[in-house]
Amino acid sequence: MANATSIKDLPSLTGLHHRRNPLEENPFFHPSHGFYISPSDVVLSQVVYDLSDASQPHVAYHRAGPRREILYEPSSVKAAIVTCGGLCPGMNTVIRELVVGLWELYGVREIYGIPAGYRGFYSMEAVELNPKLVHNWHKRGGTVLATSRGGFDLCKIVDAIQQNGYNQVYIIGGDGTMRGAVKIFDEVSRRKLKVGITGIPKTVDNDVGIIDRSFGFQTAVEMAQEAISAAHVEAESAVNGIGLVKLMGRSTGHIALHATLSSRDVDCCLIPEMGFYLEGKGGLFEFLEQRLKDHGHAVLVVAEGAGQEIIPRNEAQKQERDESGNLVFLDVGVWLKSALKEWWEREHPKELFTVKYIDPTYMIRAVPANATDNLYCTLLAHSSIHGVMAGYTGFVSGPINGNYAYIPLQEVAQTKNEVNTSDPKWAWVRSVTNQPDFETNFKG
Repeated sequence: MANATSIKDLPSLTGLHHRRNPLEENPFFHPSHGFYISPSDVVLSQVVYDLSDASQPHVAYHRAGPRREILYEPSSVKAAIVTCGGLCPGMNTVIRELVVGLWELYGVREIYGIPAGYRGFYSMEAVELNPKLVHNWHKRGGTVLATSRGGFDLCKIVDAIQQNGYNQVYIIGGDGTMRGAVKIFDEVSRRKLKVGITGIPKTVDNDVGIIDRSFGFQTAVEMAQEAISAAHVEAESAVNGIGLVKLMGRSTGHIALHATLSSRDVDCCLIPEMGFYLEGKGGLFEFLEQRLKDHGHAVLVVAEGAGQEIIPRNEAQKQERDESGNLVFLDVGVWLKSALKEWWEREHPKELFTVKYIDPTYMIRAVPANATDNLYCTLLAHSSIHGVMAGYTGFVSGPINGNYAYIPLQEVAQTKNEVNTSDPKWAWVRSVTNQPDFETNFKG
């Protein structure tokens, strides 16, 4: 029996008139057979199946791209673009390509940037955007529109959307921002407003689920190499030298993992998904001692969310949250550096030992996107525009198995992309570093 295919439903605006896509008359396009995406074009969530198991359902998403008919009259579109949360390489590229795409592909002339994140909807003056203004934005790091955490007041935000007449809203941000976008979509729907809401997930950690990767991730891995190389030089140039690098990754260790695999100079990689311990047989100290004995130096890469459960905290620190509602993490790098020094002084008094700690966090997230991420940001932006113009709402654009699709916003907001430590990729990390399997040792 053939496997059943379940296509994820996408919310659509109602009460708008269908009209011919203006790309038909666009001098840069020559739409031919296959150019427009049909409702039956889908992207499978999985491309690897066990053919002997006919019970496995095929989950599919609507394919992203231009539709033959759209629901918006371009001259009546008033679009708002907002960036929220922390910085990430490629944010300015996404803004630029949204503006240029709306302007050049569909003839939209009213495009506004909302400054300073969600709070900017109700507390600041919007910035009118056009292709000339944003022309070189992709060459700059950060976000020209400015960003902030928190400031999410649902009623004030939707009131501002309604009062300013925005009928398309493009929201760029991380998982917290996407959860906010779901609430905005729900409230807009409750008020029966004809407003298209789409999210463009931004997280340098690559922790957004369902899609293949988030923009800025490849740039972050590339930049992390420079920090690891510097740590390796420092460690190699010292007697019993350890180079300690802390990389971004609150809940997932993708940057640390990929940087480790790319570098080959790393002796141990610590990520949030895999616990570790310091003292005793099979612990980190025992491993590093042997490494220093064999090679005279070691490089240790740690994701910011690793080891949080074993760092001592007082009661106040256990309750502390940032403006996005996340637990405030203690600095695992500073803690590890101190713990390493205390261990060495205790076990090897009067012997030379050096720990060089490098934290490139703000260097990594503040740089412009590299060539690969720039191209990716363009495709994300254009996919979002095509979807909103076609009348879809409450969705996220992103690649699934290399093909761009429209995913319900709710799914993306609820799904995490964590490192699977049972996956061959993690085994590859351990084969490159020769580090111990801390969790198995601890349980043993």
